[in-house]
Amino acid sequence: MTPTQLRTYVEVVRRGQAKLAAAALDVSEAAVSNHISSLRKELDDDLFHRNGGGLAFTPGGLRLATRAVELLGLQEQTKQEVHDAHAGRRILRLAVSDLFAEYAAPGLIELFADRAKDLDVELSVHPPADFHGLLVSRAADAAIGPVGGQAPPELMVKEFLRYRLIAVASPRHPLAKRRLRKGDCAGETWLLGPSAVEVGGITKPMLERFGVPESNQRIFPSHSAAISQAKRGDGLALALAFRIASDLEDGGLKQLDMPGSQGDGTWAISTLAPSQVAPAAAELTRFITTPRASKAMISGSGANVARFRPQVHVTLWSSTD
Repeated sequence: MTPTQLRTYVEVVRRGQAKLAAAALDVSEAAVSNHISSLRKELDDDLFHRNGGGLAFTPGGLRLATRAVELLGLQEQTKQEVHDAHAGRRILRLAVSDLFAEYAAPGLIELFADRAKDLDVELSVHPPADFHGLLVSRAADAAIGPVGGQAPPELMVKEFLRYRLIAVASPRHPLAKRRLRKGDCAGETWLLGPSAVEVGGITKPMLERFGVPESNQRIFPSHSAAISQAKRGDGLALALAFRIASDLEDGGLKQLDMPGSQGDGTWAISTLAPSQVAPAAAELTRFITTPRASKAMISGSGANVARFRPQVHVTLWSSTD
C-alpha cells in the first residue's frame, strides 16, 4: 500500500464517488480506479460495492478507511517531526497507564515541557503489560504506570508516587449508610473508568477481592465520568483518593464502610538502561521525583477522555503552545 493509494481511498470514502474523489485529488477517474484496484488485489477484499444510494463498504473496507486516515496522519506527523528535529526540536514519547494519563499526566507534562522550550511531548495510553515491548522496540522513550513484578534487566525502573483507590458512593446510596461485610457489594452496579479492563495496577484486584462479576461492571470513557455517575447515586465506584478529597469533605461522595475498601499502589517510570536511554527521558526521570513534580501531578487538572479507547489515545503537548 502506498500513501497515494491510501489517500485516494480516503477521498473515495469521504466523497462517496470516484468522480468526486478524482476532482478533489486533481487526477483522472482512471487513476482513482487503478489505485482502488491495486488495494483490492493486495488486500484480497472488494472494499466496497456500488448501490443505488452510493457505496456499500465491506467490513474490511470500513477497517481500511479508519487505518488509512491514521496512517496518513502518522505520515504527516513524521514529516513534521523530521522537520522539527532538523530545526533543533526534540520529542519525548511517553507510554502511560489509563489512570495516570487522566489524572496525573497533564500537570506533570505541562510543568516539564515548560522547562524545555525545544521539547514536544507525545503521550499514548497502553496497558502496563505492553510497556516492556514499547521501550525495547523504541516505540516509547519512557513508560509510566503502576509498579508490578520484577523489572527486566534491560530496563531502569524508578518509583516516584504512591496513590490510593477507595470505594465510594453517593451519600444517598443505601450501601453508604451502613457498615458492610466483604460480599455485600458484589451484586451492586460498579461504575468504572478504563483502568478496570487494564491488566496491572490495583483496580482489577480490588474488584476481584469484592467479588464483582464483569456483568456488574459498567466501563465509562473516563474515570471522571464514572465518578460523576456515582455522585448521582447510580452505583458504586473506585476513585483516586487525592482527586476526590474535596468531594468527601463537602459530602458529594462517601467512602464505603467495609473491609478492604481501599487499595494502595505506586506509580513508576521505566526507561532503557542509562547507556541507551533518550536524553529527554533521562531528564524526566530525574524531574519526576522532585517536590514540584509531585505537586503538579496531585493538583493538576484532570484530562477528560472523549471516548473509550483502551488500546491507545494520543495527545500532543508542545512547549510552544
